[in-house]
Amino acid sequence: MSTDLSTDSFSSAVADSLDGPAWLRERRHAAVEDAARMAFPSTDSEEWRYSRIGDLDLEQFAMIPARDVDAAHTTDEIPLAVSDFIKELGQLGGSVVVYNGRIVSTQLSDELLQQGVVFGAVPEDATPKGAAEVLGAVMHEAPDLFGAYNDAFGADPVVLDVPRNLVINLPLAVVFYVDVADSITFPRLSVRGGENSQFSFIEASLSSDVPAVVAPVTEVAVGGAARVSHSALQDVGPQVWQVGTFLAEVGQNATLDAALAAIGGSYARLRMDCRLVGRGASGNLSSAYFGDDHQMLDLRTFQEHQAADTTSKLLFKGAVADNSHSVYTGLIRIKPDARGSNAYQTNRNLKLSDTAWAESVPNLEIENNDVHCSHASTVGPVDEEQRFYVESRGVPSLVAERLIVAGFFDEVLDHFAVPALASAARDRVNKILDSHVGALLTSDSALLADSSSESA
Repeated sequence: MSTDLSTDSFSSAVADSLDGPAWLRERRHAAVEDAARMAFPSTDSEEWRYSRIGDLDLEQFAMIPARDVDAAHTTDEIPLAVSDFIKELGQLGGSVVVYNGRIVSTQLSDELLQQGVVFGAVPEDATPKGAAEVLGAVMHEAPDLFGAYNDAFGADPVVLDVPRNLVINLPLAVVFYVDVADSITFPRLSVRGGENSQFSFIEASLSSDVPAVVAPVTEVAVGGAARVSHSALQDVGPQVWQVGTFLAEVGQNATLDAALAAIGGSYARLRMDCRLVGRGASGNLSSAYFGDDHQMLDLRTFQEHQAADTTSKLLFKGAVADNSHSVYTGLIRIKPDARGSNAYQTNRNLKLSDTAWAESVPNLEIENNDVHCSHASTVGPVDEEQRFYVESRGVPSLVAERLIVAGFFDEVLDHFAVPALASAARDRVNKILDSHVGALLTSDSALLADSSSESA
């Protein structure tokens, strides 16, 4: 591992080479200076405990020069994997494709354009006010080095700004895709829902099977009485390191529903912060994650109640097979002014092999006694009573386990505001299950055949 961050790959010169208005260049330059003052994450820190961050050597990866991206593909050359995925999603109100760190496609209906929706790149004539102020509206300061790098080296931030009182019936989708080996990209999605607006958006992080680092930041500002739904799929390739950050602030009487399916990556981490800053705000967070082979899925959550009468509900459910690992740590923090608040945190984990490992650490930090809070976590194998019940219906043992695990995730996938994305996530879970059950059934058949031959 190298923690020397003074390399040419992460310098002011690199940040200055990126396109954008003067105020954005200044913002990037300030972020480079912030990053220079930060240490590389260490497992000595509680926020990175149990992680594999010490195995990451950033010097092995480099940003993709703009000229290489421009020469490699145009707006008409979207990878087939991305096109197929967008087709899976069905009818959309708009979509943005970010390919190897650059926006290559932006689609938005004429109706939404006329209604004042901003979706895509930061407008060339944007000033720090208006649509451009969405960038950084929630990430007031970087939570770690990767967040600072995202601010400094995010080549093409995506902005979604929905005006007040606007209801959008069709979901909007952003797809990030990487296929350059030994690259590092910093996807950025900044979302603002105006007061009393209502909409849902999809975020997908995909890649080909190449070694790469992806360090995304998603920030969501939910205005008073707005209702915003975020449905996300992380399905990057098996050689990818993903170190992501999701930050949300929810205003008075507003609601955020955020659901994530995490499937891919060699090491895939997401820090998910939800701050309830207005009275009566609600935040509902859910995730389904499934690791196999030697994967490590690392999820950290932070539910902060700053205002009175706020509610947060968290449900994270994971499964680990083979030699995979998962980590979940969560903190509910109730601030002194958050009287009358309700906070719930539940993490359930299935161990599908003796060599798999899952860590679950829920925490509470309460500074007001007039609240209701609870947390619960479990780690264990498939419930034997459930297995017996299914097997008693004539279902083979391995198939019974497959059905139980698939059903285990349904509770989370049903939270997705976009059924098509839930279906896409379910298909990917089933593919993992089928590969394991199929291999085990083939192995059992071979053993039975050998046994029969020996008997004969």
